[in-house]
Amino acid sequence: MAQKITDEMIEYVGILAKLELSEEEKEQAKRDMEEMLAYVEVLNGLDTTGIEPEPHVIETTNVFREDLVTNGDGQRDALANAPLCHENGFVVPKTIG
Repeated sequence: MAQKITDEMIEYVGILAKLELSEEEKEQAKRDMEEMLAYVEVLNGLDTTGIEPEPHVIETTNVFREDLVTNGDGQRDALANAPLCHENGFVVPKTIG
């Protein structure tokens, strides 16, 4: 049998969700939650032995590709245009006193 939803549970959920519900809305929410729990109980009654859990309901493939360096990173060219550089970076004026 599905769990009975109490008025205190509805109040608590309303507080967590930061909702102000009227009495009619509380009663409707209570009925809706009881229906959901009843459906979950139906699902719990299904025989799932031998069925592997799925990490996702939709078949997915890895969309990543290997990083291939084709022409370098252009660091030397970028530093060649800098007014001042030190080792492998730009020299910029101090902005925080």
